[in-house]
Amino acid sequence: MARFLVTLGFVLILLGLLWPWLGKLGLGRLPGDIVVQREGFTLYLPITTSLLVSLVLSLLLSFLQR
Repeated sequence: MARFLVTLGFVLILLGLLWPWLGKLGLGRLPGDIVVQREGFTLYLPITTSLLVSLVLSLLLSFLQR
């Protein structure tokens, strides 16, 4: 369990450092991501992006466990 948490922490740090470049790929602006902008208020629901990231992480973790 400790090894998993250390690996997860490393991956999160790596993603945080790479986020400016990952943003250029279009993550966060996919069809299905909902943005509601009103005066003084913005609601952002990244539904499609969340599903895509979840799928990639699930496949990656499944591959690493084998």
